Amino acid sequence: MSTDQNPPAPTVRNPPAPTTRAKGRPRSAAADRAILDATRETLADLGWGGLTMGHVATRAGVAKTTLYRRWPSRNELVVDAVASLFDELVMADLGSLRADIEAVVEQFAALLSRPETQAALLSLFAEGSRDPQLHRRIREAIVDPQKQLVQQGRRNAQARGELAPDLDEAAACEEIDIIFDTIAGTVEHRILVSGEPVTAEWIRRFTTLLLGPFPSLADPAAHSLPQPTVDGLPRPTAPGVAEPAAR
Repeated sequence: MSTDQNPPAPTVRNPPAPTTRAKGRPRSAAADRAILDATRETLADLGWGGLTMGHVATRAGVAKTTLYRRWPSRNELVVDAVASLFDELVMADLGSLRADIEAVVEQFAALLSRPETQAALLSLFAEGSRDPQLHRRIREAIVDPQKQLVQQGRRNAQARGELAPDLDEAAACEEIDIIFDTIAGTVEHRILVSGEPVTAEWIRRFTTLLLGPFPSLADPAAHSLPQPTVDGLPRPTAPGVAEPAAR
């Protein structure tokens, strides 16, 4: 299938608004990391109700004025602290849509399996359900940027000829929303609600169901990446992602 005439990829709705920083002394990346790490640790220890800017400043080893120069409110600070956890997620082009999906689901599951991620997300989402402004910021800073991963995976598959090009931008945006909700919702429910492990076998079966409408893409034998080995033995999956139990 030729991709030379493909129309431009759809733009995911509600992209996060760019932030404008005031001129002045350059920000320290190390200080930013320390503050965001301290925010998540404090949130895990004290919960939303117990977290204060003072607690975070003390744990991060910075002055409160430094904290307020960067984040004017607790809501903004916590949202950025949680959003930074997802920066490590990438949608790599591994040669097939199945392999791409399996890889990003494994990354996402490993991230959600961390205690600090679970504590931060559950606290933030609970508070966001009561605060419309915070809910909007969660969508802008956390949810919408992750939809870019779905858009990138779709674009890669179209370039390889696995998926047809998008002819209707509005319909494509709706499909991206649905695919994102399906992947994120399923993995979050399994780990955060059901408390069940996400094994390599579970990821393969989930991906097969997700690709069910595309029979040529749903065969795991044809599209899964070969399992890496170390000295002839299977390589362990990423931390937090369990291998299936031996039968």
